[in-house]
Amino acid sequence: MKPLNRLNFSAGPGALPESVLLLAQQSIVEVPGVGLSILGISHRSDWFASVVAELENNIRELLGLSGNYRVLFLQGGATQQFSMVPMTLLRGKTTPADYLHTGYWSGRAIAEAGREGPVRIVWSGEADGFRQLPGDGEPVFSPDAPYLHYVSNETVEGLQFHHVPGRDDVPRVCDMSSDFLSQPCAANRHSLIYAHAQKNIGPAGVTVVVVRDELLQDAPTNLPGFLDYRNHIQSHSNYNTPPVFAIYVVLLISRWLLNEIGGLARMAEINRSKAELLYRLLDNSNDFYRGRIETRDRSLMNVTFDMASPESEKRFLAEAERAGFTGLAGHRSTGGIRASLYNGLTLAAVEQLAGFMEDFQRRYPCA
Repeated sequence: MKPLNRLNFSAGPGALPESVLLLAQQSIVEVPGVGLSILGISHRSDWFASVVAELENNIRELLGLSGNYRVLFLQGGATQQFSMVPMTLLRGKTTPADYLHTGYWSGRAIAEAGREGPVRIVWSGEADGFRQLPGDGEPVFSPDAPYLHYVSNETVEGLQFHHVPGRDDVPRVCDMSSDFLSQPCAANRHSLIYAHAQKNIGPAGVTVVVVRDELLQDAPTNLPGFLDYRNHIQSHSNYNTPPVFAIYVVLLISRWLLNEIGGLARMAEINRSKAELLYRLLDNSNDFYRGRIETRDRSLMNVTFDMASPESEKRFLAEAERAGFTGLAGHRSTGGIRASLYNGLTLAAVEQLAGFMEDFQRRYPCA
């Protein structure tokens, strides 16, 4: 097979749209209308204040947020939010927070929450190897919990919620790191959403947090300044030196979603087409490619599968790499194959991968 331009199927950092990359490239030399490199523009400048204001508004528009939500651009990734959320909502409480244990990253969040207060795991898929999610109405959620935490898309395992779990009378907190702005979501049914950028919406270095005002009314008053959401709200995400370049690229992505894609409903259609192409190939391969996840819970972002043997997978990954497909190795905790189909990855790129997979099966039918 003739080598292609290299295509990024990594679970993160993910592919970015070509038009955004070109604008980001230009901004490193000189931001249009500013005359300075993005890498040298002050975070205290009027220009950067306008970037933050526009990005806040764009995210509000994309998510359809009501006026009682704040949009923040923080550092520390989702990992910092694993601690920041329970520090704010669980510290000093005697009633446990409800957590769903649906995969690798929700497990990491549970461990950190346990440092701050009591946690109740209301459902876990660990015994089944994280191959499915709880059904709608399956777990029994507590009406007294300070909050419910869940991960909307488990990047490692390839699981995605296609409904909103929990009770509407208990604050929902969701880690949407790997499917944020990939499709419409019921944002107004959540009290706090967080998502690091390096999957669908930009480079590493910035984490978007959407938080409802009412959630912070009873937050502790003795939190470290950097870990207090209220300080970041008051400073419009400029409490300390923020990642100016990363935030600017997220702004470019938000413009791309609004103006080139046409909104999240259209983005969801594109993402579904990409995922359905690969799942159809898996389902019709006579177990040559073996999907791991129950059909109802399959992720549109991360398609995971195994092959007949470790040797077959090793050969597949080596040949895929030579053909120009990068980032297909599964997570170190699971092995296997994982194709991540984030916003910036085109349908044409997925079609090329599907063609490679069909050709590989023809050449090694007994692999």
